[in-house]
Amino acid sequence: MFESLGFPTTYYAAVNTLVIEQCADEIRRLSLPKFVTWRGRRWLKGDPQALFVDTDYTGPAEFAAVPTGRVFEGSTVTFLALQLAYYMGCDPVILIGVDHSFTTQGQPNVTVVSEGDDPNHFAPGYFGKGFRWQLPDLEASEAAYRLAREAFAADGRSVLDATVGGKLTVFPKVDYRGLFT
Repeated sequence: MFESLGFPTTYYAAVNTLVIEQCADEIRRLSLPKFVTWRGRRWLKGDPQALFVDTDYTGPAEFAAVPTGRVFEGSTVTFLALQLAYYMGCDPVILIGVDHSFTTQGQPNVTVVSEGDDPNHFAPGYFGKGFRWQLPDLEASEAAYRLAREAFAADGRSVLDATVGGKLTVFPKVDYRGLFT
């Protein structure tokens, strides 16, 4: 989405093995550093820009200010990104595209298959027809986001949410359009 956003990202992060497996060719084509769960190494083996992180989704539920050991995923790749941004000294961190609202319902972490355009993410083509993905655990994600908010605040830093129409309420909202004026 770099063209439609009007800017590229500096880094890429992925912890979901279904996403990594199905998007490995696209991920490889990105010419930027990629922080990827160790579980995804078989699909990105040999990619010189892939940095494999020892992530875990089972806990303990902690914010890793120094993510050099095992890093808790917090049920969302955004939590890994927040831990990396903290370690890199970013302030403020501005979230874009964190919808935090899903029309597809069901038990968290159950694998489903997209039947067409994606109504669950910030772009309809995010998970297109036939894409396998897991239903979110929004409660677990929010608990992780609160850990991030507390870690940033304790260090005098902040996380802001510029998602247009996003439903996440853990971080203060800012106007996306106002960021570029």
